[in-house]
Amino acid sequence: MADYFPRPTHQIRVEEPFKVAEAEGQFDVTVRVHGGGLTGQSDAVRMGISRALVEHDEELRPALREKGMLTRDARQVERKKPGRPKARKRFQFSKR
Repeated sequence: MADYFPRPTHQIRVEEPFKVAEAEGQFDVTVRVHGGGLTGQSDAVRMGISRALVEHDEELRPALREKGMLTRDARQVERKKPGRPKARKRFQFSKR
């Protein structure tokens, strides 16, 4: 994990479900992720581990739900609008 997620914040996010479930060191995890950036991928791994822990032990659901580990981040990139350089950015206004 330290090779793929070099930042300590990402490593903490990935290990968080095990800390909530008090199951540190009890599971071996192999994960494949693609797309997005490292932060998005670490959050995706976190949610996947949380879902797997709930399948293993249903009693962990309330604790993981309370910490927000079973909720998907629904934000998406806003589309680029015509006549603008980006989604919201505008070209520089010139009065004269």
